[in-house]
Amino acid sequence: MIYAIARSSQSLKPNSVLKCKVKGLIRRGWAPQVLILEHQAIGAFFTHCGWNSILEGVSAGVSLITCRAGTSPRAVAWEGFGTGVSFGAQQWAEFLEVKKKAQCEEGSLEKVVTQVMVRGEAKEMRSRGRALGEMARRAVEEGDSSFSDLTALVEELMSLRG
Repeated sequence: MIYAIARSSQSLKPNSVLKCKVKGLIRRGWAPQVLILEHQAIGAFFTHCGWNSILEGVSAGVSLITCRAGTSPRAVAWEGFGTGVSFGAQQWAEFLEVKKKAQCEEGSLEKVVTQVMVRGEAKEMRSRGRALGEMARRAVEEGDSSFSDLTALVEELMSLRG
C-alpha cells in the first residue's frame, strides 16, 4: 500500500505507528498519483472522491474504494458501474456533521479492501474497471468525441479572440 498525506498534515505524528499487516510506503507531500495508478501492481485506489482523483482512477482502470464524506454524488455514480465499493458515510450530510458522526466500525476498511481485492466479485470488478479505463482512454484519442469537442471549443475561443 502507498499512503500519501499532505506535508502539513498532523494526522500522522512522528511517533505514530500504522497497524498494518502489509508492507507499505507513507509519502508526505505530493505523490505522482497518475503514475502510481497506472502501475500494474495497483489493484485498487482508496479515494476521497475529488473530481481529479475519480477521473484518474477511471482512466487508469482500477477499482475504487470511495471514502465519501457526506455521500458525494461522484462516488454514488461511480458505484453504479460495479467497479468499486464505498467506505464511510452512507447518507448525505454537511462535512462537519459527517466528521462528527461518521465513525467507521472497527474492521470495516478491512472488509471493503477484502471485497475489492480478494472475494469472488473482485476479479469481476477489476475487469469492469479495466474496460471502463479503456473506454475513457479511447474517448480522448484524436478523432473521438471528447477530443473533437475540446478541439471545437478551443477553435471557437480562438475565433472570439479575433
